[in-house]
Amino acid sequence: MKLGRISLILIALIGLTAYLSLFTVLEVKQAIVLQFGDPKKVITEPGLNFKIPFIQNVVFIENRILDIDAPAAEVIASDQKRLVVDAYIKFRITDVLSFYKTLGNENVARSRISTIVNSRIRSVLGEQPLNMVLSEERSPLMKQITADVNDEVKNYGIYIEDVRIKRADLPDANSQAIYRRMQTEREREAKEFRAQGAEIAQTIRSTADKEVTILKSQAEKKANIIRGEGDGKATAIFASAFQTDPEFFDFYRAMQAYMESLNKNDTTMILSPESDFFRYFGNSQGKAKN
Repeated sequence: MKLGRISLILIALIGLTAYLSLFTVLEVKQAIVLQFGDPKKVITEPGLNFKIPFIQNVVFIENRILDIDAPAAEVIASDQKRLVVDAYIKFRITDVLSFYKTLGNENVARSRISTIVNSRIRSVLGEQPLNMVLSEERSPLMKQITADVNDEVKNYGIYIEDVRIKRADLPDANSQAIYRRMQTEREREAKEFRAQGAEIAQTIRSTADKEVTILKSQAEKKANIIRGEGDGKATAIFASAFQTDPEFFDFYRAMQAYMESLNKNDTTMILSPESDFFRYFGNSQGKAKN
């Protein structure tokens, strides 16, 4: 019985020792074996490895390309115009031992890299005018920033793969001022367009009124000419009728006088039956009394 228990205890101790001694390094990781805090071994290849239990421990470090979204940095361009720039960085850890000794972990590394990148962005972009910073021709500037940052982080066991500008905007205060200026300009243009429209409308109305007056005048002139021609023709006809039949002409003129006199509602006429006014009413042939 005792022998069985001892065997179980030994197996358990062996298993525990193996569990505490063996560790696996994945393809996406690197490892540093520490003994009482001091680096003793660097492992860059994936596989199963051994450490001394209770004395040594392992720190795993990324072997992949990592990225950072740097905090927004305000840049003053060479033409004194302000710009807020958001950058992102891609980096990898190339020297695990230097990385661990200088930075210790990824959080510290990300903070340090962001600070250096923003500093270089302010320095390099600050030497350029705003239109250059916002143009597609800024690629050489970003390459220069990447190279400058690599010079500063090489002692940290880090290599910067790329630095890019994710967003470049005007500061909020500048944006509001530009928006207000644009709004004022648009309102001024709108007032000018409305004034021009009103002026054009007034011109059109004046032209139309003038044309209407001219057309009315021409129409009245033409009507007067036609009436004059008609009156002339009527007079000629009457004259011809008078020359042909003077008695009929007298009869016609008398009928006109009767019509004009009798159509007046406010006129009262007292005439003798023997009056010349009725000289054609006493004859059935329509001839005047002698």
